[in-house]
Amino acid sequence: MNVKNLMAELERKHPGESEYLQAVQEVLESIEEVYNQHPEFEKAKIVERIVEPDRIFTFRVTWVDDKGEVQTNLGYRVQFNSAIGPYKGGLRFHKAVNPSMLKFLGFEQTFKNALTTLPMGGAKGGSDFDPVGKSDAEIMRFCQAFMTELWNNIGVDTDVPAGDVGVGGREIGFLNGMYQKLARKYHTGVLTGKGMTWGGSELRPEATGYGALYFVQHMLDKAGKSLKGATVAISGFGNVAWGAAQKATELGAKVIAISGPDGVIYNPNGMTDEKIDYMLELRASNRNIVAPFAERFPDATFTPGKKAWSVKCDIALPCAFQNELNGDDAKELIANGTWCCAEVSNMGCTPEAIHAFQSAGVLFAPGKAVNAGGVATSGLEMTQNCMHISWSGKEVDEKLHYIMESIHEACVKYGTQEDGTVNYVKGANIAGFMKVATAMLEQGII
Repeated sequence: MNVKNLMAELERKHPGESEYLQAVQEVLESIEEVYNQHPEFEKAKIVERIVEPDRIFTFRVTWVDDKGEVQTNLGYRVQFNSAIGPYKGGLRFHKAVNPSMLKFLGFEQTFKNALTTLPMGGAKGGSDFDPVGKSDAEIMRFCQAFMTELWNNIGVDTDVPAGDVGVGGREIGFLNGMYQKLARKYHTGVLTGKGMTWGGSELRPEATGYGALYFVQHMLDKAGKSLKGATVAISGFGNVAWGAAQKATELGAKVIAISGPDGVIYNPNGMTDEKIDYMLELRASNRNIVAPFAERFPDATFTPGKKAWSVKCDIALPCAFQNELNGDDAKELIANGTWCCAEVSNMGCTPEAIHAFQSAGVLFAPGKAVNAGGVATSGLEMTQNCMHISWSGKEVDEKLHYIMESIHEACVKYGTQEDGTVNYVKGANIAGFMKVATAMLEQGII
């Protein structure tokens, strides 16, 4: 495999799809040495096949707003790879959604799902619908229109979507209700992230953030460090950031910053239960601003236009969006003494930021390992649905602990370097790739 030649060909075939090309290049550079030790992969053209999605559905979504005006959006579902199980991945509702974004997310999801130890393939979907400022009734009508176009291409053993940015429990409820009306199938496992009264799993809302902190805990233990007493800056204030803030606080860290598109909250005294609960209120307001946090809590201050990375911290946790932490942000964090960064969002750091962290000796781990607890718990939700049972929160948490420990062990196995340190990017990429590539090889050229 020659990464340069492969990337040149991909850029020719998919011009302008920057996020997708960035994600592919990161993985290919990590696996190149191992891949070239397996001539059977080269013979079967595994890389050329694995970088292209199995199929992409694109559809128009037409709905009526509260003023009675007709609105039109685009909807997508990228079914990326099913070598190890049915397609699994979230739906994202955000004005910036486009095919490049969803292909990058589906590609990442394929390896992330492989790392979880569960039999799930990779997929992603969503729409350029912007939930900000929309009423509950408008969101319901959009979700119903979206599912009207999608329903025939998903199913319990085919493709199981979940939530993502802009799609939480409310949206999953509206989507699931319309699916059941159209399909006349009442198995609860076609979507995950459901409410507890209709097939949801304990801990699913918290799982991405919880799992991320369990992974960070293992990473710090390996490096002889601890979460106890560490200061943490978190970007975002939605579901993922909420779970991360909650578990970081529980494990003895102090969360001193959260952020939104409007600016950053400096929270020097750390989080309380009331503050953590208020993060959910902010998300549910559909205003997509974090400033009201400082109005509610006098010990916090709001600075407009600034990122979470402007706050001096020990640990940085990107929890919002891809490429949200760039090279300049990384340099600012390093200058302020940050010694750990873990991507809780998908591809939260730019390549420049990752290189800066690694060059400075900052502990760094990629999203496909760190945030896999969310989809892992979705997989556990699928298992409960298929068995028609419901596990306790304690049982789910024990399984989540085991999965995140297994992911960390896989990263260490494939990422340990000659000096004994661990390259978590390389470790995660190789571990995920080897599982998917082997499954593809053993199932023939299809």
